[in-house]
Amino acid sequence: MESFLFDLFKIPNDNIFFLKFKIGIIAFIIAAFSFNACVDEFKVGDNFLEKEPGVDVTADTIFTQAEYARRFLWNTYSNLYYALPSYWNDVDGKMNMGMFETLSDCYHSHLSWDGVNRMYYSGSYSAGLEDSDSHTRFGYNKEEVWQAVRKAWLFIENVDRVPDMTTDEKERLKGEAKVIIASRYFDLFRHYGGLPLADHAWDVNETYENPRATVEETVNFMVNLLDEASATLPWTLDAADISNWDGRFTKAAAMGLKAKILLFAASPLFNDAVPYSIEGPQEAVQSNHVWYGGYKPELWDEVVEACEDFFREVDANGVYGLLQPATDNGLDVTKYDNVYRTAYRDAYSLRGSGGPNPEMLISTRIRYRAGNWDWNYYFPQSSMYGAFTPTQEFVDMFPMRDGSPFDWNDANKVSKIHTERDPRLYEIVLVNGAEYQGRQAELWVGGREAQQGPANEEGQFATGYANYKFVLDFSKNTAKPTLWPYLRVSEIYLIYAEALTKAGRYNEAIASVDAVRERVGLAGLAESNPGLNLQDEESLMNEILRERAIELGFEDVRFFDLIRNKMADRFTTQLHGLKTYRADGLEQSWSDKSASERGERPTEFTYTKFELQKPRRNFWVTGEFNPKWYLSAFPPSEVNKDYGLTQNPGW
Repeated sequence: MESFLFDLFKIPNDNIFFLKFKIGIIAFIIAAFSFNACVDEFKVGDNFLEKEPGVDVTADTIFTQAEYARRFLWNTYSNLYYALPSYWNDVDGKMNMGMFETLSDCYHSHLSWDGVNRMYYSGSYSAGLEDSDSHTRFGYNKEEVWQAVRKAWLFIENVDRVPDMTTDEKERLKGEAKVIIASRYFDLFRHYGGLPLADHAWDVNETYENPRATVEETVNFMVNLLDEASATLPWTLDAADISNWDGRFTKAAAMGLKAKILLFAASPLFNDAVPYSIEGPQEAVQSNHVWYGGYKPELWDEVVEACEDFFREVDANGVYGLLQPATDNGLDVTKYDNVYRTAYRDAYSLRGSGGPNPEMLISTRIRYRAGNWDWNYYFPQSSMYGAFTPTQEFVDMFPMRDGSPFDWNDANKVSKIHTERDPRLYEIVLVNGAEYQGRQAELWVGGREAQQGPANEEGQFATGYANYKFVLDFSKNTAKPTLWPYLRVSEIYLIYAEALTKAGRYNEAIASVDAVRERVGLAGLAESNPGLNLQDEESLMNEILRERAIELGFEDVRFFDLIRNKMADRFTTQLHGLKTYRADGLEQSWSDKSASERGERPTEFTYTKFELQKPRRNFWVTGEFNPKWYLSAFPPSEVNKDYGLTQNPGW
């Protein structure tokens, strides 16, 4: 079997955890049945491509041998969240080649048949689609969440009977299983709010009637698991473990995830004087399933404390921190290929856990399989179809190379719109003139890339830009697995900055943001924005959210930042692309000219912003955006089972 240790764990949706019936699946498997299953070792580190030949074991032997028990947990790691669309199936296909960020103001999808367009841009999403369609934002039943939770609890409750495993290892592996549960709950929490709490594996004679928990109860459930895990996990991996087990959860990962969860919980979506939606049904609002029932400023204090606990451990134990650029090696920092770009790319693309990347706290990757329909075909193909086209609004967020904000009213800055910007821009977005497939990208009207997009506003270059992150230039990153950066230290710095701002500690918040900017060679916020009052909470928060958008671009952050801060105005803002014209007025590709005609490559351009219209987002129509969209609907089939799963407001 390729995807699961035991196929029997793939319980149909109509038998999902939260049914009003007697649950005996787990205990039944362990106590009553033995069956043959192909057990493949799942290595989550650099050597995970190695695959041990399958061996037949019975269920009764899984927890009577340490090796089998370990393999069971390693396989549970395979059910963790991986965001990039990678295969043609309901889970790995994501939103049918779509991603959350194209619902934000930073990216737009020009792939007319993905779930983003068919359901969300069109405004046709409804609760019923959670039962009938597999390409919604994040299906309650289809994302392998409950498979991971089931297996993790089964492991926790049975590993103590493994005879040839030390007590210390058992406790450590239990800690890893608890982080798996907390991370998978958080994946659902940010889409649905409060959830039914699966806090153990079920006995064959146990009647399971577990209603939906409040937001507070759900957050406490996740945080308690992480606190328990932190007490047993090592701070980092030993050098001997990294080659095979890089990616296993550590104490640093658990503490960082706690801060991320608490930030989401403390944000206005759940923590405000009024609920995010007043539409019916309101039972979830009245029961505090979708908010805390009012504003609790102390929740921000908890975020501050979680971040400070994390940084205290870093100070005491080392290992983790922002991945810094190499020492000066003579490279011209104004060029595209420089130490700052390299540091940023390595920070999101290399494994951590004490390995070469001190910044990575949690990462996941797909199980690579050779063939035409692998990741190296699927994700780049979706990019080429135009599934992830950066917007001009996103590009405008990146400061100039000196750290000052970009300004369309400054002709000098406009002339350098694609040449002297924040180094992170060139690692996230393909812009005109950037190094691309051994040459410079021609995104001017008539240029090679522009012919495929901006003229007719569709395809990979439809906005006048293309996605660069993860795919790079389609020649440097194929035929190998690509990890997903679930949590990086740079995000902890920015979480801390946000919480400090809410606590009125503005100067400390600025310093935390400046640490992230310094890594890519940018001047600090205050120095770069002399006319901006950074002692004003709203102004500073806007800068922090902008910094999050660019530092964590295309990492599932911006969309959720808009949601948790209830930023309806960003969903309804008309977005734009950019047409780039040669200043000499020619529209012929430089490379298409004869050698005698070419002369110098064009370096001067003019620019015209244009409104993105194809496809048009229904949200852009005045009065059409509804806050109910912040959270997804539960499948009506689950709600109708009457075990206490309240539907989210508006659905």
